[in-house]
Parts: sequence; structure tokens; C-alpha cells
Amino acid sequence: VQLQASGGGLVQAGGSLRLSCAASRRTFSIYAMGWFRQAPGKEREFVAGISWSGATTIYTDSVKGRFTISRDNAKNAMYLQMNSLKPEDTARYYCAISFKALHYIDPNEYDYWGQGTQVTVSS
Repeated sequence: VQLQASGGGLVQAGGSLRLSCAASRRTFSIYAMGWFRQAPGKEREFVAGISWSGATTIYTDSVKGRFTISRDNAKNAMYLQMNSLKPEDTARYYCAISFKALHYIDPNEYDYWGQGTQVTVSS
């Protein structure tokens, strides 16, 4: 399975972006999907996760109330709506999928990763 992340760009603080992640083929056994980000010199950190059914969503505290994760199973796609962006949100954002039950925040528990898309928020 290949994942293609897109939608990144340069935006001013307070602006919005919508990231997309598309899977290369239909997969019926995905358990969960997640977004992570990594800034230069920092470790990759969890941003948001969603179960395949959509019944479970989880966010890191710093994005709660500003970011919304969603998925479209018919399109094998996942999205991250990012509002009220801050300079500290600047990072490369990666999408990932897992075929098993997992701790959403642990990147080691995901099976496939996309190549990432750069988000830069200017002050």
C-alpha cells in the first residue's frame, strides 16, 4: 500500500490548510489512520488519529479545537483540516495506516507511511 499526502503549503498564522492522504488501493483491513509531524531537529510527534469506522478520533493536546481529522472510506482517503494555524505547527506532516489495534500516538505501531507534505506557518 502506498500513501500519498498532499495539501501542504505556506500560510500565515491564523490561516487554514486541509491535508489529504490517499491510499493507492482499496484496503478493507485498515484498522486506523493517523497524522504525525516532524519539525527540523525534533522527533516525529503524533497529531491526530482516527479509526477506520470513524468512531474513534484522538488528538494531541496542542491541536485540539483547531484540527479535525476525518476519512472517506469510499475514496480510501483521510483528511486533516487545520484551522487557526500557528508558527509552531510548522513541520512536515506524515500520514500512516495500521492494520491492527494500536496505541495511536506510537509511530512504531503503524504499518505504512506516506512521504509527507510540508506545512509552513509564518508569523
